[in-house]
Amino acid sequence: MATGKVRPRRSKGPVVAVTGAASGAGRLLAARLADRAAGTGGADGKDQVRKVVAIDGHRGDVPGVTWRVVDVRDPLLSNRLSDVDVIVHADVQRSPELDPRDRRTHNVRGAQTVVTAAAAARVRRVILVTSAMVYGASPDNEVPLNEDAPLLAEANASIAGDFLEIEDLAAGAPASHPGLEVTVVRPAALVGPDVDTVMTRHFEAPRLLSVKGSAPAWQFCHVEDLASALEVVVVAGLTGPVTVGCEGWLGPDEVTEITGKRGFELPAAVTFGMAERLHRLGMTPAPATDLHYVTYPWVVDTARLRAAGWKPAYDNATALRVLMDETAGRHAVVGRRVGGKEATMATAAGATVAALGAAAAIRRARKRRR
Repeated sequence: MATGKVRPRRSKGPVVAVTGAASGAGRLLAARLADRAAGTGGADGKDQVRKVVAIDGHRGDVPGVTWRVVDVRDPLLSNRLSDVDVIVHADVQRSPELDPRDRRTHNVRGAQTVVTAAAAARVRRVILVTSAMVYGASPDNEVPLNEDAPLLAEANASIAGDFLEIEDLAAGAPASHPGLEVTVVRPAALVGPDVDTVMTRHFEAPRLLSVKGSAPAWQFCHVEDLASALEVVVVAGLTGPVTVGCEGWLGPDEVTEITGKRGFELPAAVTFGMAERLHRLGMTPAPATDLHYVTYPWVVDTARLRAAGWKPAYDNATALRVLMDETAGRHAVVGRRVGGKEATMATAAGATVAALGAAAAIRRARKRRR
């Protein structure tokens, strides 16, 4: 009897492209999807992905994927998507060190190009990664917020403003590109290797700022959990806004216990007024509205993911410990990186002297500008 090799069964799953695949959550997602394509990933063991296309400005180290090196803002991106069924756009810049105009150009134009290129290439589905910051942070927020809660973040030059523009793009896509399905995924405060945001820098401060009369409720999202959530969104075909984060939240006492850092309180008018003046003078990287996210709650309920069977691998306490390990040895005050000596002086000075010092810095900066 003749014998021969049995050809592997060809998957009928989608071809999935991932932008930002050389680093961060994009890299983790590409690796997870590549395992599925190879028949080794997924809780059910099925190869529900036919092929993974990894897109980035440079080639990364994820095996088992097809690399296509291209800038996501390149109008010729559509030429690289001819065989793609689903694209996950994870190429988002969040660092406070970036010039706000350059960051917005990358984030918003990148999302616009991905959506337009996907429609031109007849990709049937786009998944855009934004942030739960779009809900806004407020002392009046429900804890947790429903996924369909209104988007109340301020449309300004902050990173939240970037995400609002991307959300507007997603909302208008069905009318602009009939037949194209767009899903937004909104993670809570991200933590993990190489994550640098206003939120992570808050925990680089020698003491943790709070606003009198309001208590923050901290919820985190590890990049590994974001990657696993995006995998579920792809494979299960989840629609509608999808939020991602650890279950529950941490209060101020729990944060103090984990971080070992004392807090200090200032009135809201002093806190945000001082932050806005410092930002206008170019002394801090983030506008005052970004401080809302470290002083007021913006916890989200991950109902749609839970219904699909997803569970985070990290809880909030573990995620915060990861963050403290990642930021060890770094020092920041109001989002601006400083040397250890400056941070030590800020700690010793306390809230009152810190406020006076900020006022003095403002006066000195004004004199230099005259």
